[in-house]
Amino acid sequence: MKGNKELILDLNNLLADELTAINQYMVHAELCKNWGYIKLNNAIRSQALEEMHHASWLIERIIFLDGSPTVSKLNLIKIGKSVEEIINSDANEEHHAEISYNLAIQKAREVSDQVTVDLLSKILSMEEKHLDWGEIQQSQIKEMTLPIYLQSQIEA
Repeated sequence: MKGNKELILDLNNLLADELTAINQYMVHAELCKNWGYIKLNNAIRSQALEEMHHASWLIERIIFLDGSPTVSKLNLIKIGKSVEEIINSDANEEHHAEISYNLAIQKAREVSDQVTVDLLSKILSMEEKHLDWGEIQQSQIKEMTLPIYLQSQIEA
């Protein structure tokens, strides 16, 4: 099925965001594991796996629309040097994703591509949960203080 060129470009930009997030989150998960914060490792790794699903779904849709998925493009990866930097960096990534998905949904609606609207809305819902998780972590750090928060991330 021939898709709208502008929408396919938007989908490829979202794909680059997802591929970037996968790489960033995998490094962050491994850093947390290395530092002994196993609960954070598990949570961030789980988000990375969800981002892999998002990328796969976007690739599938781009191909269906007779586009060429661009898998060689990554955005700037922001690796945190501390747990707080990791959480803030990942939350910023999710905030950017939320904006980008809303814009792409708007474009899909403009070109009357309801299937793409549905797919992007599904992914957006998952991205919002990732953002909410990050905001909760930021709030806990603020309320508990960083040392107590970090202690809560060590697996017993």
